[in-house]
Amino acid sequence: MENSNAESPVFNPEDFSIVPQRGFNELKIGEVFRAPSRTLTDAHASAFQTVSCDNHPIHYDKEYAKRYGHEAPVVHGLQVLAFTAPGATLLPHYFGNVFVSFLEQSCRFLKEVHSGDTLYSSLMITNLEPKGDLGVVTTEVTVYNQKSELVLQGQHKYLLRR
Repeated sequence: MENSNAESPVFNPEDFSIVPQRGFNELKIGEVFRAPSRTLTDAHASAFQTVSCDNHPIHYDKEYAKRYGHEAPVVHGLQVLAFTAPGATLLPHYFGNVFVSFLEQSCRFLKEVHSGDTLYSSLMITNLEPKGDLGVVTTEVTVYNQKSELVLQGQHKYLLRR
């Protein structure tokens, strides 16, 4: 092997970004960021129950759920909301180092979700509000099931440097 005096390339972790970072002014109203689909299992429900400490039988007792008019135990609403986490999409990767904070979230639960349902979530930029050196990005968040039913709708707001 021949010795070379050539310098090795300098490693820069920022060269490993998944997508090119964009500033506030490069974002566009109407842009959609989708998360990969996920099929919920009983294991997901059990894990969420453990983390949330929500032990209401509507979420894990099949007979209890049926007694109260549900076809099966109902997945925790907050678990469905978790499917709108921006990090499940590429959105925060585009924000990169201009991200300051996740300001707020809201949602409406529109349909029941059960183990075995496949969920499809997305975030769409609906407003870009400059505020001096900062800007607020508003996204509409939606979650559909495998039957094309809208099961959750809401919004997120993020604060970015401009």
